[in-house]
Amino acid sequence: MMNPATLAAMQQLNLPTAIDYSRYDNLLEVLEHVVTHYGSKPAFSCMGHTLTFCEFAQQAKQFAAYLQQHSGLQQGDRVAIQLPNILQYPVVLYGVLLADLVVVNTNPLYTARELKHQLNDSGAKMLIVLKNVAEAAQQIITDTPVEQVLLTEIADFHPSPKRQLINGVVKYIKRMVPKLDFPVALSLREAMALGKKAEYQPVAVTRDHLVALQYTGGTTGVAKGAMLSHGNILANILQCQALFKSYGMTKGEETILVPLPLYHIYSFTVCMVMVEEGSHCILIPNPRDLSSVVKAIRNYGMTFFCGINTLFVALCHDTAFKKLDLSALKLTLSGGMALTETAAKLWQQTTGCEIHQGYGLTETSPVISANPGGGNKINTIGLPLADTDLVVMSEQGDMLPMGEQGELCMRGPQLMQGYWQQPEETAKAIDAQGWFHTGDIGVLDPDGYHRIVDRKKDMIIVSGFNVYPNEVEAVASEHPGVLECAAVGVPDETKGETIKLFVVLKDKSVTAKELRAFCKVRLTGYKVPSEIIFYDELPKSAVGKILRRELRDGPASADTV
Repeated sequence: MMNPATLAAMQQLNLPTAIDYSRYDNLLEVLEHVVTHYGSKPAFSCMGHTLTFCEFAQQAKQFAAYLQQHSGLQQGDRVAIQLPNILQYPVVLYGVLLADLVVVNTNPLYTARELKHQLNDSGAKMLIVLKNVAEAAQQIITDTPVEQVLLTEIADFHPSPKRQLINGVVKYIKRMVPKLDFPVALSLREAMALGKKAEYQPVAVTRDHLVALQYTGGTTGVAKGAMLSHGNILANILQCQALFKSYGMTKGEETILVPLPLYHIYSFTVCMVMVEEGSHCILIPNPRDLSSVVKAIRNYGMTFFCGINTLFVALCHDTAFKKLDLSALKLTLSGGMALTETAAKLWQQTTGCEIHQGYGLTETSPVISANPGGGNKINTIGLPLADTDLVVMSEQGDMLPMGEQGELCMRGPQLMQGYWQQPEETAKAIDAQGWFHTGDIGVLDPDGYHRIVDRKKDMIIVSGFNVYPNEVEAVASEHPGVLECAAVGVPDETKGETIKLFVVLKDKSVTAKELRAFCKVRLTGYKVPSEIIFYDELPKSAVGKILRRELRDGPASADTV
């Protein structure tokens, strides 16, 4: 199904169009592979402490033993992980998989309302959460299926006395740990101690077994769980690995900086790829703290950087970053949001390394296409990965010729099994012929590369995170002074897009500042409108549907924040 121009471009660059997936049957075999081949090499480092691949695997099995013999969970049960990029994350992630449980990746910034929905929808029976962000969970935990909470502090996997020192500073000096009182809770360190006394029992896992419920926004304003299997993630690992050969990556020799959150599918899968490659992953708990990013690069170096547009721009304007020796950097990948030409040029001028932009979605594990080594074209999403069909389709379902705009649709082994307990939504996204409709409007260029030119859906992408306007509107409408409202995305050089909310008031005394504060309590920070505009009436179609595009393209009003 590959277009001849795309096929010719891939052949010219020696990119595989098909690969062998029989190397592994599940992600557990990947863990055994890296222990055998890279056991003594560094696997993960964070805040000055490093785990080798052997240590990482040993701790993961220790946690799996706890889950099997002390948690009461059964194979297939869901475990929510609400952690930033710290050493605990990869350990508990693989521990969950080793016990044949299902990961529910959960944003540590979620408000109580958002967290409650995800825990209830997934049916998660366990929550593993960093104490710093556990206050939201404490508010709603009794209204969810969660039976046990495992609490951890930021340096719990560091050796003594460094552990006590870092945790003490965070808790008593920076005062970043709230007082907590859960009905049923255990510290992660206690769970690991129990697991150490138990014995891990290997489980039989097939490609169809679920790895994760990866939540993504929905057109109804309610997040949906994309069901990603071992087969889906393995396919994308091996597809990306084939692509990485074009960048000159060497197995067991690369150092990747991981500033983007691992609960996000982009960083999640890239990190999985680099584990299989035997690479050293440097975890950054808070990428907004640019000094910690600079310190990590200075201490460990990096040959591979995985980022988004906002982070590239921020680092290039950071004085300390510009002084670093970045001569070893051979690959920079961009995903999650559109890469601007300005940011791409600035990064190359600052680091000497060009940015290769990729494209994907949560539902596709996530990578669909990318710009390969030796064939990088700015303002495109590159060429499809091996065994991935990418076409431009009309609204009638016809494949469009080169140069014509239509919806990008894909098929491939990395495509999700469907949405968790939502067969109707699955049927809307994946048609009878197996094509996944991305919601992005694209075009095929004469050189075989694809470009995104617009978005069919009303989804807004803020700093790489999907925001669906219906969710923002639903929350704002809860304010007693709001009659109706509509949210749209507007271009922003730094964040890609920001959210503009148009509001018709019942109570004319309500201010934009007051309404924004109301939203801030109920929505994660990146979902809070940056601008609120009051209208007397919103534009609507003949059947009463609010016309978001008219609002997006129309003039602003006076009362904004």
